[in-house]
Amino acid sequence: MDIDRPANVSFFDFVGGVQLLQGEDTRTAMPVILIGICISGAVGNLLVLLIFIRDFRNGKGSEVKALLASLATTDLVILLLCAPVRAVTYYKQSWTLGSFVCSTTDWFQHSCVVAKTLILAATTRAKHTFVPSSGTRPLSSPTWIHGALAFIWIVSMMFPIPQMLFASLVPHGRDKICVSEMPVCASDFMNLFYKIYPTATFVAPVIFTLAYYTKTLHAAVNHAPSPQHQSKVTLVLLCLSGALGLMLLPEWGTFTWIRLGYNKPPVGLIIFAQVLLYACSSISPVILMTMYDDVRQGLITIWFIATCRGSKQLPTIKCPKTEGNGAEIGANAVANAVSGEKEKTFPDVEHFWTGRRNTQVEEEQDPVPWEREEKML
Repeated sequence: MDIDRPANVSFFDFVGGVQLLQGEDTRTAMPVILIGICISGAVGNLLVLLIFIRDFRNGKGSEVKALLASLATTDLVILLLCAPVRAVTYYKQSWTLGSFVCSTTDWFQHSCVVAKTLILAATTRAKHTFVPSSGTRPLSSPTWIHGALAFIWIVSMMFPIPQMLFASLVPHGRDKICVSEMPVCASDFMNLFYKIYPTATFVAPVIFTLAYYTKTLHAAVNHAPSPQHQSKVTLVLLCLSGALGLMLLPEWGTFTWIRLGYNKPPVGLIIFAQVLLYACSSISPVILMTMYDDVRQGLITIWFIATCRGSKQLPTIKCPKTEGNGAEIGANAVANAVSGEKEKTFPDVEHFWTGRRNTQVEEEQDPVPWEREEKML
């Protein structure tokens, strides 16, 4: 990476991934790593979404599940739309995706990252237990969740607007590079903005979420009358918040480091921070599948249904119908067993009656000879 900052800009940074890197190892390794993270994370988040959708259709939804489904959707968008742009950039070592993608890629990624942090903060107000549905009507998310998600995404899209304003394509030899250049005239205001922006969208929400769930977990374990379910859900959300805070800290640190005009951080640290950002979106479904009981049970159910449907082609394996009643299945099994017992004849009794039918009593051994004499008369 060899490029000088122009004299009329206060900071100069690459957009959409580090460009002009030297070395074939980085060009080959980085796309492979990013593609692996994208595939594994996308599969995990899709499974989590399917489990939550199935729970809501069965009337087993809750406010926390609605927000976690939004979090999984955001992670899926990051992995499918943002990470491939970085993979292409590292492979090409220049910008080949056009001016529109250059202007919007960092803005869109920062919008999703800010939304993730604020969605986890919003779970502190959500109920951590199931809300039973009334009658046959399926559970629907409360109105405040829709309003909170709309507010979160509006704020998340407004804060990173400078990422879109200062991004532009710059010719570099026969290629083009996508960079962010902030003019000197806007440096004073933007220096203040880049101190408020990370604090309001990352530091404050993460600290608040971790403190809230730590306090809630302590209270649930020591003071709640039935703390088992609530403490488990609280522990899952605490682990999600902690993983998000730790894995996004390098990205926010390098971002603020560059924008505040200090010495440029090492390229290895910038690349490592970007990899952790995408790995964070892949870790979230792993935490949910291993620690959240409802997600784990839903995953087992989906696997069982898929296995039974796949084994219908085998004549020797018969899977029970999932939509049947368990009592009916048991009654049918008992009836079949009883009918089998009726058809079966004990061998000793069968031999006894066969012997009685085939044996003729001799006259000398007849115990009632007078009956035979009366018949003869």
